[in-house]
Amino acid sequence: MSEISLSTVEPENRERPVILKTEATRAIEADAEIQALSHDELIEGIQRLRKERDAVILAHNYEIGPIQDIADFVGDSLQLSQQAAATNASRIVFCGVYFMAETAAILSPDKQVLIPDNEAGCSLAAMATAAEVRRWREKHPGAIIVAYVNTSAEVKAEVDYCCTSSNAVKVVASIPADKEILFLPDFFLGLYIQRMTGRKLHLWMGECHVHAGIRPDDIHTMWKKYPEADLVLHPECGCVSQCMLSIADGDLPAEKTHVLSTGGMVQYAKNSTAKATLVGTEVGMLHRMRKENPNTEFIPLKRDAICEYMKTITIPKLYRSLRDLTYEVRVPEPTATRARAAIERMMQHL
Repeated sequence: MSEISLSTVEPENRERPVILKTEATRAIEADAEIQALSHDELIEGIQRLRKERDAVILAHNYEIGPIQDIADFVGDSLQLSQQAAATNASRIVFCGVYFMAETAAILSPDKQVLIPDNEAGCSLAAMATAAEVRRWREKHPGAIIVAYVNTSAEVKAEVDYCCTSSNAVKVVASIPADKEILFLPDFFLGLYIQRMTGRKLHLWMGECHVHAGIRPDDIHTMWKKYPEADLVLHPECGCVSQCMLSIADGDLPAEKTHVLSTGGMVQYAKNSTAKATLVGTEVGMLHRMRKENPNTEFIPLKRDAICEYMKTITIPKLYRSLRDLTYEVRVPEPTATRARAAIERMMQHL
């Protein structure tokens, strides 16, 4: 597989959002009713309140197990976007990070969208701002800008297309060959798209701190322990590019290596006959995969591949969100309309 020359841009900010103790966490600690309830009582309360509030609970695959178990639907960002747009419920409680709840609010302007902790941010989304994107466009007039869905609503409003890890290759491949393409904010996903499409992209040097931390050495170490295992990797991982080259060179077995979105990982788990599979993504994914297929041993490449932002959503916070209708997520106009156009273009490439 030939190398493709890179044109990259460094983000102005690489500081990760701080969530040592969020407002929602402090509120739970000070809430006498919640502190007096057992886990089972909180679950019973959620079941009651979801009916009273006419609410659907959506949860990302990286959420903690109890949140996934109580959700009406668990999926990747694209699947959750689809569910948000299709639901007949008057309220959506989004158990995920903030940009995902924003996407739900954009696609369902007639529904109330809640998130149990409104400080559940994203280290990747924080690496690109609307002002930076506007300046980038000014340097490349006529270019098409594609943004990974892991971006704020303000950034989505500045781009031409959104995409998820499951349809990013399709989106980029659909753009006319004579068009210059700018891709943000995930460098590793952009590099993967380049290799899969053969298109040269201008790449933003952003990264998910969890996926960027999964490196080639982790694969080699774990494959020595589990030489017969399959390998499943998220395209955001910092090891994917080298793995693609290793497969092309014959150093890694192509038949055992799979680069998949989280939705793709679920389908893989459902159909897998492997005795063991090494999984390179956030460890919350393993809860879903093990439920789908208890006959395969799913093993994390890194046990500390944990997104603390996803983990801010807890059962007590979900109960409080339904009880008090907190925290409502709204995207103002004209940002919502402009962002919706980019998201709808993403939805056309399923």
